[in-house]
Amino acid sequence: MDESPSSQRAFFGRRKGHALKPRQAALFDTLLPTIGIALATPAPSDLRALFPRAVDEVRLEIGFGGAEHLIAQAQANANVGYIGTDAFLNGVAKALVAIDERKLDTIRLFHGDASELLDWLPPAALTRIDLLYPDPWPKRRHWKRRFVQDDSLKRLARILKPGGEFRFATDIASYAEHALMRILRSSDFEWTAERADDWRKPWPGFVRTRYEAKAIREGRTPAYFIFRKV
Repeated sequence: MDESPSSQRAFFGRRKGHALKPRQAALFDTLLPTIGIALATPAPSDLRALFPRAVDEVRLEIGFGGAEHLIAQAQANANVGYIGTDAFLNGVAKALVAIDERKLDTIRLFHGDASELLDWLPPAALTRIDLLYPDPWPKRRHWKRRFVQDDSLKRLARILKPGGEFRFATDIASYAEHALMRILRSSDFEWTAERADDWRKPWPGFVRTRYEAKAIREGRTPAYFIFRKV
């Protein structure tokens, strides 16, 4: 197994599922080149320049899955620019169809390893980062593959503005504990919760995904965390 530093920083996960539908495949050729982020080009110092019209701020969603949350956020916040990243081909395909159908011009996509995108982004560029239901890697020997680690928190802190937020949701109790342990020992973030309902209930504007609905049906209890960059 590759144990190089770069492999340890990778965002592990599936890359491809079922075959793409013709429309999805076509959008990879037509739409993705126009809204996709190419890391070969240096990032603009102000990420708002990525969008064709003026936006007030830029947010990032890491591992957007079926893109339900990403699309809903863009529709609800017309003055915000969104960057969505996912390595899963079929998830990107769903996002492309939704963006095309709704004619959304405030979303930029990166199809690849989120770790590479984090390194590309300029410092203090984002007002918010969402990480919703990442792969929990339930076996203890795989916990090092979980996205929330001491190193990744440092990298998230670098690209967040002071006062910016890192929002994290999981339905796996051990991952919630894992994340909290690392946040509480971090000098870059503070947990904003003041009462139990602050993490037991979703934050205002949260959009339930199909994954979350399935988790609740199967008896798992989601937890919702907001951490502020200090």
